[in-house]
Amino acid sequence: MTIHRLLLPVAPALLFWTAAFAGACSPAPGDIRQSSATPPLRTPIGPVPGGAGDNVVRVANPFADDRGAIGEGRRLFNGFNCSGCHGDHAGGGMGPSLRDEDWIYGSTDAQIFSSITEGRAHGMPAWQSKLTEDQTWRLVAYIKSLRTRNEPQPPI
Repeated sequence: MTIHRLLLPVAPALLFWTAAFAGACSPAPGDIRQSSATPPLRTPIGPVPGGAGDNVVRVANPFADDRGAIGEGRRLFNGFNCSGCHGDHAGGGMGPSLRDEDWIYGSTDAQIFSSITEGRAHGMPAWQSKLTEDQTWRLVAYIKSLRTRNEPQPPI
């Protein structure tokens, strides 16, 4: 007697139980927990490049056009090693140039202040716990002075 003849009488029962167990293991319709799809990531990434549009609160820099504050901003820029990433005269390096007109996160005083205090993805640390608000505004004043007649110690 061959194995096929032995299995022939039990084949319908074996087929029934295999189908029953396979159906019990299937997820209910609409149940995404058993889906093989990758779940959506919910990771905060910080501000959207370019700012939030017209809903941005515009805060005036109390040190704008203050030549003493701009000089202090340059000292802070070098003292806190901003120049280590952005270059000595902010021309770029490992970090982006601050001398050009293309700014991913916006170039208004308030947006630059936000970038310094909150940090940005891909390397810009948040400085809020290390700098006072006045120091940050002085840095903003220095950065905004780049490429203007008010720039202290411009590159040669």
